[in-house]
Amino acid sequence: MSQIPPADPISPAASTGPHKPAGDTEEVYYEGTPRLRGHLGSVFLYGIIGIAIIAFPVLIARKWPGHMPWWLNVVLVLIGICVLVVPVFIVKRTRYRITNYRIDYERGWLSTTINTIELWHVEDIQFQQSLFERILAVGTIQVMSHDAETPKLFMRGIPHARQLFATLEQRIIAVKRQQGVLKIDTGS
Repeated sequence: MSQIPPADPISPAASTGPHKPAGDTEEVYYEGTPRLRGHLGSVFLYGIIGIAIIAFPVLIARKWPGHMPWWLNVVLVLIGICVLVVPVFIVKRTRYRITNYRIDYERGWLSTTINTIELWHVEDIQFQQSLFERILAVGTIQVMSHDAETPKLFMRGIPHARQLFATLEQRIIAVKRQQGVLKIDTGS
């Protein structure tokens, strides 16, 4: 005769979503680099500077042929191309890993620094999205925490940031409840 195991006190409906109880496994909500379309200001600025550097030897060669050596023209064009790709390098040196327990923030190309913010340390989060960001489906999530290394973290160019913000907001509340963290208003 087999025995039926006792029913789990947590219903299946309560075990899904951001309010599920703490477990040993981490669920990754987002992992990757910000999107370049979330940094249109720097793309535009570096684009204008790069095009100006590339156009300079062409304009000089038209106006005063033979005044600049050929190698200087090549160098200026190469510098202009490098300036055009600077925003890609700036954006891609940052990587985020957001899970149901922590936010890992990694920076660097040759040397790497990783900072971790535990969700129960988070004091507040904010969501920001301009009209262009809304059209391009990216946004900014600002995290304010009690973390000594990273008290404020701006995650710009995050795809589908509104959904991630809502999930994080609920998950922070759930993790704080699990940890027994209480927010006390001092009334000041």
